[in-house]
Amino acid sequence: MDENLIAYQDYLIKEKNYSKLTLKAYVSDVESFGVFLFDFHEGVQFVDVGYSLIRSWIVSLVESGVSNKTVNRKVSSLKSFYLFLLKIKVITVNPLLKHKSLKVSKKVQVSFSEKEIKDVFELNDFSDDFDGVRDQLVIELFYATGIRRAELINLKLRNVDFSNKIIKVLGKRNKERILPLLKCTEVLLLKYIELRRMKVSEGFEDLLILSKKGNKIGESFVYRLINDYFSAVSLKVKKSPHVLRHSFATHLLNNGADLNSVKELLGHASLSSTQIYTHSSLSELKKVYKDAHPRS
Repeated sequence: MDENLIAYQDYLIKEKNYSKLTLKAYVSDVESFGVFLFDFHEGVQFVDVGYSLIRSWIVSLVESGVSNKTVNRKVSSLKSFYLFLLKIKVITVNPLLKHKSLKVSKKVQVSFSEKEIKDVFELNDFSDDFDGVRDQLVIELFYATGIRRAELINLKLRNVDFSNKIIKVLGKRNKERILPLLKCTEVLLLKYIELRRMKVSEGFEDLLILSKKGNKIGESFVYRLINDYFSAVSLKVKKSPHVLRHSFATHLLNNGADLNSVKELLGHASLSSTQIYTHSSLSELKKVYKDAHPRS
């Protein structure tokens, strides 16, 4: 690995405090550009690169069928790398200084309706054993708190504070946020924790959500769980943990929550990330307007 890339990796770990997953994504993107340089411009180092070479890489990515969104992500990682090289004075000019991101069509996410959320709890026959209560709690946590899949998987037992009725969540870039605990969620958590005592395996005592064998659950398990339960109440094509997170945000906005509050609850770094959820609430607003306006 290039010595500057090794230094950059250390910087992301020690100073940026990035998670292993984020670190891997950033370094992998930069390495893919390194492979391009080696294959087509052998002898050219990262520090010798001008924007024309980066543009050639972008063109090759697009021509190979990589989506504009993925290309933008890769270029963003590369830009971060060059900003680091600029910071440590290995280069004097950032070759990506004037780069403009490729246009990406905004996809409007389709959330579950409030009825579908109600139906998933009322029409599914959740058993009172460990599996049934755990499954219900997973759905409850996604919808009641808006947490991400990875955040749920890594929730610790100590993150639940019953005395203050809050859950502490460690989000992206190890940023902690505090989420309120609804009474219905609290009741379900207490029921689950009692059943969990008999399931926990050695080495997983600190994790909140466990598998049937008392181990850590995986991402595919969580996806299948949500997909299976919502398949019984919804005809929507996409039924995933992220759609539940999206539903959490959309329903809050539809019922009067302000955008800044939803931003904080979701753990977004900027309002622009949260604004994608306003598309759904806008459709609800149009319906209210149509029903209420005298001239409609």
